[in-house]
Amino acid sequence: MIELRDISYVYGGGGSRAIRALNHVTLQIPDGQFIGLIGHTGSGKSTLIQHLNGLIRATEGDILYNGQSIYAEGFSMKELRSHVGLVFQYPEHQLFETDVFTDVCFGPKNLGLDEEAVRDRAREALSLVGLDSSYDAVSPFELSGGQKRRVAIAGVLAMKPEVLILDEPTAGLDPRGRDEILEQVAKLHREQGITVILVSHSMEDVARYVERIIVMNHGSTAFDGTPREVFGHYKELEEIGLAAPQVTYIVHELRRRGLPIDEEITTVGEARDAILQAIGDRK
Repeated sequence: MIELRDISYVYGGGGSRAIRALNHVTLQIPDGQFIGLIGHTGSGKSTLIQHLNGLIRATEGDILYNGQSIYAEGFSMKELRSHVGLVFQYPEHQLFETDVFTDVCFGPKNLGLDEEAVRDRAREALSLVGLDSSYDAVSPFELSGGQKRRVAIAGVLAMKPEVLILDEPTAGLDPRGRDEILEQVAKLHREQGITVILVSHSMEDVARYVERIIVMNHGSTAFDGTPREVFGHYKELEEIGLAAPQVTYIVHELRRRGLPIDEEITTVGEARDAILQAIGDRK
């Protein structure tokens, strides 16, 4: 578990130009959850996730990883970062080796593992993101955008993290590439039990994949609950510059016109089934 206790973070020190990016945030992130983190630009999302593996140190408060403060004397940030993997937006910009396999080996090699263990981890990580050995000797710069993204994610997975944080992993990808990446992430969560934190601006993607949504607004948590619970506040979300999935608005309009379907529907699949059921009941 990762636990944030009353975390605040101020950019620019304590002077007149100081900006409070996080404001007394308290959260618990249990093992194995698939969490969506949403919020408008400047809401504190990126600042928050960089606290989770110690890239930024909180101005106030404490963060615990498996019950131990990451700010305690002697705590190993290097070890923390091998357990809490962070994939930045456009991670393919960090690819630099001559071939795919060597690039994925970089992380586990820096952990001090022997060559065989490094190679085993790289092979397993590439397999997890759907890239077989035919890609090993290919330059990462010759791959498609979606394939590059998968190689970059594999480089983090080769560290065998218990928590995988993805900051807008589908940014800039076409619909096919977006779906491939998110399906791979969902598969990792199902089959490996990895805790996943997905930062996204796509309400449809969040509604489809995650089991819990945390909404950030002005450095604080505005909502925290299941997709049905959070998107049930779609009018309040609009007030803070967000929205619900498009299907939510369609469902509410259909209800207004007299079709008796569940107003908490958040995905297209759920809406389809509910509409067909309601139409069938009328016959």
